[in-house]
Amino acid sequence: MQETNTAFAGRPAAAMPTKRKGKGLWKRIIMNWELYLFIAPAFFYFLIFCYGPMYGIQIAFKNFIPTKGITGSPWVGFDHFVRFFHSYYFWDLLWNTLSISLYSLAIGFPIPIILALAFNEVRNGFFKKLSQTVTYAPHFISMVVMAGMIITFLSPSTGIVTHMIEGLGLKSPDFLTDPRWFKTMYVFSDVWQSAGWGTIIYLAALSGVDPGLHEAAIIDGASRFQRVRHINIPVLIPTMTILLILNMGSLLGVGFEKILLLQNPLNMSSSDVISTFVYRSGLVDAQYSFSTAIGLFNSVINAVLLIVVNQIVRRTSENSLW
Repeated sequence: MQETNTAFAGRPAAAMPTKRKGKGLWKRIIMNWELYLFIAPAFFYFLIFCYGPMYGIQIAFKNFIPTKGITGSPWVGFDHFVRFFHSYYFWDLLWNTLSISLYSLAIGFPIPIILALAFNEVRNGFFKKLSQTVTYAPHFISMVVMAGMIITFLSPSTGIVTHMIEGLGLKSPDFLTDPRWFKTMYVFSDVWQSAGWGTIIYLAALSGVDPGLHEAAIIDGASRFQRVRHINIPVLIPTMTILLILNMGSLLGVGFEKILLLQNPLNMSSSDVISTFVYRSGLVDAQYSFSTAIGLFNSVINAVLLIVVNQIVRRTSENSLW
């Protein structure tokens, strides 16, 4: 017995448990190989298309020359970031991006919740299905077609909205060219396109409400509004919190497709955001390193906002991402 103890005395204490742990991990993988095979496509998708391209982030810290490649291009450190921060258009781009994001969040976040609560209270099956179909339909319209529809509806000469406003005896504003109207046009058209689709997750949460709670509330004399307020809304709060955290994590992530399609030289002062500037700098002007630096700055700020908001929610409630 003493010889056996002496033989094991020279080995590291954690060597054998680590080996057993490694064997146990592979054993679990082999036993549940169907589950790992099921998640493999998603795993490789994110690995190849999301994490693989992160190798190119180093372009932001180099003066990228295509003929020399990423590794052969000279290192310049934070020069591109400093150039962007000291540029005259930095604050304009930041303000336009933040104002459009906050405007969209203030208008677009509560509307799907209101629609979901309204749909949940509709008892006529045909009318409920028809209403949901009508509100879902714009989501399936492509961005190019949607931009064309907006331009057609708001055209000063042939736009149906313009003619309706003028028919009421009012002067129609220049929606497409007036910088003061661009953000409102962008936000409300986006709400029209996405509000119905956003109700799906809230309706799924409402489907889990115990009908007995409503029956008990009706017996106690609660009105429909009181039942919505004290039963349905509390059920939606965890879902609302998670979606709010995710929306805050993309506060500077305003997509460039729709803005680029609606953008023109007359509304540029309020429509130019970080993503459109990155598009022009990187693809149009071929400033690859500079545009990569701006995109990296944008992504880092979004990640920081996501972590900070999640930590705030985590300290005040249990409804956080992690």
